This record gives sequence, C-alpha cells and structure tokens, in this order.
Amino acid sequence: MTEPRFMAGDRVRTTTVDPPHHTRLPRYARGQVGEVVEVQGTWPLADERAQGLPDARVEPVYTVRFAAEDLWGPPGGHWVQVELWESYLEVVA
Repeated sequence: MTEPRFMAGDRVRTTTVDPPHHTRLPRYARGQVGEVVEVQGTWPLADERAQGLPDARVEPVYTVRFAAEDLWGPPGGHWVQVELWESYLEVVA
C-alpha cells in the first residue's frame, strides 16, 4: 500500500499536464491551488486503467477543494471539490 503524501489541510497545486488520453484531472482545475479535505484511500490510476494497462499504478486519492472564484472568476463564495490521484498533485511552496 502506498502511504499518502498529503493530509487534510495541506495546500496542493495540480499539474498542468494535458495528456493525449483520458484523465480524471479536469481541465478547469489544472495548475490551480487547492486544499486537501480528505484522503479517500488508494485506487488504481484511472488514466492507466482507461488505456487498458494491465498493472495500473495504485495511488492515494484525495478530495481537494478549490475556491470557485479561483477557477472561473467572480462571483465567488462557494467551493468545488474534486477527487484527484496523487500524481496530479504537488506541494505548494
């Protein structure tokens, strides 16, 4: 089992990778800073499963929340939560 790199309350930035295949990282969330809300456990990486790879990597999955205003501009006042695999995330310095 892969130990989670992040925990609830950590600030993370999503990658800006635009792969030529299916990904569960929505385009609107790429390159954005959010906050880990919860660790969801470990799951096979959806990107690799969608490609039919026989041994998809198993990674921690996190619920990450983003301020809606950061994603789409004003008006704000609410949050958007997305379930994201660990390889989509990096530490915010």
